[in-house]
Amino acid sequence: MSSLELAQDHQQTQARAWGGRRPGWDALAAAVKWPAILVHRSALLIALLAMWEIAPRLGLADPAFLPPLSDVLAAGWELALNGQLYEHVGASLLRILSGFTIAVLFIVPLGLAIGWYGRLGDTLNQLIEVLRNTAPLALLPVFILLLGIGEVSKVTMVIYSCAWPLLLNTIAAVRQVDPLLIKSARTMGVSPLTLFVKVILPASLPMIFVGVRLASAAAMLVLVASEMVGAKAGLGYLIIYAQYSFLIPQMYFGILAITALGLASNYALVNLERRFTRWRAPPASA
Repeated sequence: MSSLELAQDHQQTQARAWGGRRPGWDALAAAVKWPAILVHRSALLIALLAMWEIAPRLGLADPAFLPPLSDVLAAGWELALNGQLYEHVGASLLRILSGFTIAVLFIVPLGLAIGWYGRLGDTLNQLIEVLRNTAPLALLPVFILLLGIGEVSKVTMVIYSCAWPLLLNTIAAVRQVDPLLIKSARTMGVSPLTLFVKVILPASLPMIFVGVRLASAAAMLVLVASEMVGAKAGLGYLIIYAQYSFLIPQMYFGILAITALGLASNYALVNLERRFTRWRAPPASA
């Protein structure tokens, strides 16, 4: 056998050992794949941001009311340098995390109890319907009158706005557990506590997390509104103060900061959901 044939045979053996692929090329393909996917998924957003930058510069929009994106980012950088950005973001984060955490710790167990015990649900049903149909923002003056314009009223508003998405989704999650799972567990002779912990709670987690994510968005909305009415710090206060002072780039940057916080919280909650629901089958790819 010639040396050329031996070299070709060696290459074919290596190709079969690597499954027809080379590790170096696999790493390179993976490194190129993810940026391409990111650009593809974000194409519309990138186009929107580009239009925001270009439209005021071409005279398609009044720069006094819609400044270019670069000016908005420059205003945000200035806020970061003088420390105001950290003060406002810190104030908003403290309020929203406090209210959101309290709501999750108290409302989710209440929803589990109402969903599991039918009589408790029947007793509280009318009260829940009345309160959940009362808009949180409509109660803002009431909370300020009763609790003042300090931190307590704002945290309470966050708790109230989080309560209903959490409560209703948790109740529905428990009540929509597959009856066959419950029947099978009872046939095996498990205790009611074991049934709840091992069957009801895991099966309810996906829908509970839907309520958690909805509550996070509702908390951000109500917090910004309450900070606009009575606060001396926070992103809502930054936006309304910038509007009154005609600091339009700062106003837009405050809006972008709120959007960034919302996206970050949603990303964190999605990853937390994946961690607690690893038993679920991954969605089928198209």
